[in-house]
Amino acid sequence: MRTHTGERPYQCRRCDKAFTENRNLINHMRAHTGEKPYQCNQCDKPFSQKSDLAKHQRTHTAEKPYQCSQCDKAFSHNRYLIYHMRTHTGKRPYQCSECDKAFTENRNLIYNMRAHTGEKPYHCNQCDKAFSQTNSLAKHQRTHTGEKPYQCSQCDKAFSQNSHLRCHMRTHTGEKLYQCSQCEKVFLMNSHLIYHMKTHTGERPYTCSQCDKAFVENISLMYHMRAHTGEKPYQCNRCDKAFSRKNYLAKHQRTHTGEKPYQCIQCD
Repeated sequence: MRTHTGERPYQCRRCDKAFTENRNLINHMRAHTGEKPYQCNQCDKPFSQKSDLAKHQRTHTAEKPYQCSQCDKAFSHNRYLIYHMRTHTGKRPYQCSECDKAFTENRNLIYNMRAHTGEKPYHCNQCDKAFSQTNSLAKHQRTHTGEKPYQCSQCDKAFSQNSHLRCHMRTHTGEKLYQCSQCEKVFLMNSHLIYHMKTHTGERPYTCSQCDKAFVENISLMYHMRAHTGEKPYQCNRCDKAFSRKNYLAKHQRTHTGEKPYQCIQCD
């Protein structure tokens, strides 16, 4: 009946979301608290929702019962197949009311709307940062815990994000997918190609509001702004030093660990 009345009696105390069922509120609260009560019995990965655990366990069994009728891809969940089919049909039913973007999934529309509104409902419980997506919060929290759950199967490297592992795997296979149309360079990631293309066009769309500097990437502007604000969000867990960029923290931590990952090919 609540689908007819629109009643949502279960209100989150940390953001403005409300739910028709108490269990949905409980699941939502885990995005704020970081609680992950569902543990995989084949590895040590925890999950906040039972459905996410079920999806993960299919990566161990390789069970993918939902087969695309137009290509050889198969999926562990029916909704993934539905989303995939839209890549064949070109259907994008979720249209943004504030820009001309359209999406294959409703959640992507929600994320896009937050870019317009600035809404960031997911708060880190260890610092004052907030995020528009739960997966962005999860990635950020690994900067506090040092967790690197994505392990390379060919060497001992591990990564905090799956996208970083996928990129790393190409260093083993030699695969370079993205070719520049104006020179002979090829890149491991599309984002690297997009960045490179701006060296041909000279485009610098991200301008600092406090000085006259402009940047090719938004992330470069974000790092630059920290020079103005003094923000240093990356804290060393062995001393009281903090850094404005994650790679600066990584370099600093080697002074504690003694790690020397760059080996000379002509001597030891």
